[in-house]
Amino acid sequence: MKKQTIKRYETKDYANWNAFVSKAKNATFLFHRDFMDYHKDRFDDYSLIVLEDEKWLAVLPANRVANRVYSHQGLTYGSLVYNDKLKLASVIAAFKDILSFLNENKIEALHLKMIPSIYHNKPAEELNYALFLANARLERRDSLSVLDLSKSFDTTKTRKESIRRGLKNGLLIKEETNFALFWNQVLIPNLENKHQVKPVHTLDEIEKLQRAFPENIRHFNVYFRDRIVAGTTIFESENVVHPQYISGQKNKNELGSLDFLYHHLITNIFKDKHFFDFGISNEEKGRKLNGGLVFWKESFGASTISHDFYEIDTQNYSLLDTFLI
Repeated sequence: MKKQTIKRYETKDYANWNAFVSKAKNATFLFHRDFMDYHKDRFDDYSLIVLEDEKWLAVLPANRVANRVYSHQGLTYGSLVYNDKLKLASVIAAFKDILSFLNENKIEALHLKMIPSIYHNKPAEELNYALFLANARLERRDSLSVLDLSKSFDTTKTRKESIRRGLKNGLLIKEETNFALFWNQVLIPNLENKHQVKPVHTLDEIEKLQRAFPENIRHFNVYFRDRIVAGTTIFESENVVHPQYISGQKNKNELGSLDFLYHHLITNIFKDKHFFDFGISNEEKGRKLNGGLVFWKESFGASTISHDFYEIDTQNYSLLDTFLI
């Protein structure tokens, strides 16, 4: 096995980074530097590149906090990104070199949030095995509610009644490129009233990202008598559709607005995608489950996959020395 080297990402690597992740078997548009860097002022970037001479083997989107490095905390998922030419033993070796590099640079621990398997273009769980060998600790597990659109699925009677209600009320769904109406009249007020928080993305940020990734970030509003009553912002990758934001006015149940919207997205707009990822229904690092929220997602026919988060002591790189027999 040829010698691998680790280096930190620099702005001069921009083009090569983006070219590499565009061909990786477990990457999405979230790993493009234009997406990662829209909030670069909030994070101390510590992204790493694995090289064999000048050849790129893998990348780790990451940031640093004190003496710890994290799968980039500005992204929903992260972990090691590589293409299908990198085999299991090489992934383990690359991970060992990453841990060794971090250890040499006084980083005590690496925190990884894995890329859920539905986002892989090909099977890509080599790192899961490397984590086992390195005695990684599972520190969090979220439950994703996922609908497999390639299979038949059952929508509950209650959900069907709500969808019919939306049809009866004459709701109109429009795809928009202007996010202001939804952000200002629905999303921001609802998040403030219910949770006393703001959206992760400001209006300016989400519109800037949409202009950069028009095929990946799409938005849909629902109107009742020419007034907005609900909406959702969709992140679309090669295999998966994921609602990044969803919110409705107080009369959403009476009108059936959210159910009507999601039925339309699932059965019409994105019917040819493989998976519809409703996202998590968890709090407290996965230890609590929002029963009402997961019930709503499952009523569309969704079922569960896990999204795991690990902590690894960087000194454990030595455990990866003797895995081959």
